[in-house]
Amino acid sequence: MVELIVVMVIMGILSLVAIEHFFDNNTIQAREYADQARTVIRYAQKLAIAQNRAIYVNANAGRFAVCTASNCAAGTLVVSPAGANSGGSATTAACVSGGSYVSSWMCEGQPSSVSLTVPAGRGTEAGGANSFFAFDAMGRPYNAIDNVPAVGSPASSTFTQLVLTFSGSGVSYTITIEAETGYVH
Repeated sequence: MVELIVVMVIMGILSLVAIEHFFDNNTIQAREYADQARTVIRYAQKLAIAQNRAIYVNANAGRFAVCTASNCAAGTLVVSPAGANSGGSATTAACVSGGSYVSSWMCEGQPSSVSLTVPAGRGTEAGGANSFFAFDAMGRPYNAIDNVPAVGSPASSTFTQLVLTFSGSGVSYTITIEAETGYVH
């Protein structure tokens, strides 16, 4: 009987710990958004190489989106290879063009429980100098302030290694974009 009671007490303690983690999905959302952002960035680089032109990653307004122009105007939105983005509440709020949500756009919104940290001077604030970056036809990254070449010889790039940190509930995930090659990991 004593053994049964001890087992029940241990099971109760374990279930309390498990329930706490089960209902706290901020860590899951942080990992999910980091994975989505990584996918968006990698897709932009591969698309730039495949289409032999500059492709832009718009990283402002709480989103990561792919466009064929830096302003992400209505005619420049890149369609997701899956035909639709995740459609989550953060995505439907952030992936808007012309006043309405675009479900086919390669765009993912940032959940409110996830914080994104970028190095000083590399902010992704709306309208900021680095609110987007681009990949040229060779897959090399460029900052927003650079003149991104569409095709041909590379222009001078001021892009330095960029480390993005996604955090939620004390857990962090990083994405690194290398300066010369554009390698995303």
